[in-house]
Amino acid sequence: MSNGPLPDDHASRLKALEDRIKAAKGSETEKHHSEEHYSQAQVAWRMVIELVAGLGIGFGIGYGLDSLFGTLPIFLVLFVFLGFAAGVKTMMRTAQEVQERQLAKMDSADEDD
Repeated sequence: MSNGPLPDDHASRLKALEDRIKAAKGSETEKHHSEEHYSQAQVAWRMVIELVAGLGIGFGIGYGLDSLFGTLPIFLVLFVFLGFAAGVKTMMRTAQEVQERQLAKMDSADEDD
């Protein structure tokens, strides 16, 4: 098998294939994550994960600072509360997104009637 130039029929077939791939890729439009349909269970899990992540990050930062400064449990307690607050704030933002999406869906359904 040689690595020379392709015959004309192979080159034209390759070009046609590349054009079809470009057309197929170009037809897809990327959706923002808020435009995707989520079931209630998926939204609930997302909110739980956001809360646990906030607590975990707060615990990690607090424990790390306490270990660094030798002041066990001051920073741990402080950052666990801050992590909890951040998790709740993130959960509230998610709930607001879901509510806005549902209101928009209801408004569009009312306009169709």
